[in-house]
Amino acid sequence: MTTTRAGEPLPERVRARLCALAEPNGPTPTPTVRNRLFDAALTLVVLVSSLDYATGDLDEQWHTHSTTALVCLVLLASVPLAWRRRYPLAVLWIVLAANALTPGDVTRLTFYACVIAAYSAAAYSPYRTAATATLALAVLLTFTIGKSVPHSPFGVEPTVPTQYVPLMISAPLVVATVGLRTWKVRAAESRIRLVEVERRQAEALRSAVAHERARIARELHDVVTHNVSVMVIQAGAARKIMDSSPELAREALLAVEAGGRTAMGELRQVMGLLTMDDPDEPELSPQPGLEGLGALVDGLRGAGTPVELTVSGTVRPLPGGVELTAYRVVQEALTNTLKHAAGSKASVRVEYGADELRVEVTDSGGTRGPGATTGNGRGLIGLRERLAVHDGILSNGPRPLGGYRIRALIPLETA
Repeated sequence: MTTTRAGEPLPERVRARLCALAEPNGPTPTPTVRNRLFDAALTLVVLVSSLDYATGDLDEQWHTHSTTALVCLVLLASVPLAWRRRYPLAVLWIVLAANALTPGDVTRLTFYACVIAAYSAAAYSPYRTAATATLALAVLLTFTIGKSVPHSPFGVEPTVPTQYVPLMISAPLVVATVGLRTWKVRAAESRIRLVEVERRQAEALRSAVAHERARIARELHDVVTHNVSVMVIQAGAARKIMDSSPELAREALLAVEAGGRTAMGELRQVMGLLTMDDPDEPELSPQPGLEGLGALVDGLRGAGTPVELTVSGTVRPLPGGVELTAYRVVQEALTNTLKHAAGSKASVRVEYGADELRVEVTDSGGTRGPGATTGNGRGLIGLRERLAVHDGILSNGPRPLGGYRIRALIPLETA
């Protein structure tokens, strides 16, 4: 058995080629109502003109064929043109069959229908390979039929031999139609790619907007929760000692005022992110970093919570995103201490390692404050999202001997 270079039997390869001809490799035509009306009118024009020629008139009585047979050929070649957009390849085959049955001295009966069907197959058929092969056959067929008429029936020799007229008309028409079809397909593909690019851009924009909203929401949560918690504790303390220790109450109220100013400043900073394009907006201050931990701890101490801050390792500047993340970890942990462990002692430990930054906040345990019931866990979720940006890890949980611990590890090489 003869085999191909790929090791497959030759009949299998031929069968695969034939199956490829039967597979569509283009879009299926969907004619509109206007297209159907136009095709119907075109079919009527071709049919009437061909019938007029088939029945003969005073100047065209030269053929001696059966008028009934010629009318049948006209109907077979012309009527299918009404479906030339929906079934272009089938219409071409029917018209070619009618053209092959047409006597050589009356090829005008089906020639125009053959040209229209060839154009339709090249322009609309989804079976491009089969259509191209059929068009080549159509050109060969019209050329062969033309050769059967060596002279004009009226005895007048034309400038161009009759046998070459079908070839001169069909070949350029097929080439031009295939070129037009290729241009249309490429234009459609370009439109599809453009729509896909626009869709991806819109999705990227929505994703960026959602990410920015989540980031701003995290900032608002960190700013408002911490500062308001400190203000609530200070105000409660002032209320309790208002009558017995007015001076201490006055200091507590001053701490509330300072905390409110700090909260307003940070809120203004966060809200300024929404108006970055405003030329009249004042210049924004830098986001807090590790250098602001001292002020943060002092604020907690002023609220009556003893806090110890320890910094070890080689202190050095870090990327702004890393420092802000570490600051927010400490801020969120101390806020949770105020809410869930009132009266406890807290410890903040920051260690600058060679390849990572370690932040650990612990408390000794205490009573649940009034703000503990308002917690929803979003603070820790936000911290994990912040750390994930820098490939960091957050761990939290109760300590074996009481209290609570929050620990964050932030790699510095990927920062």
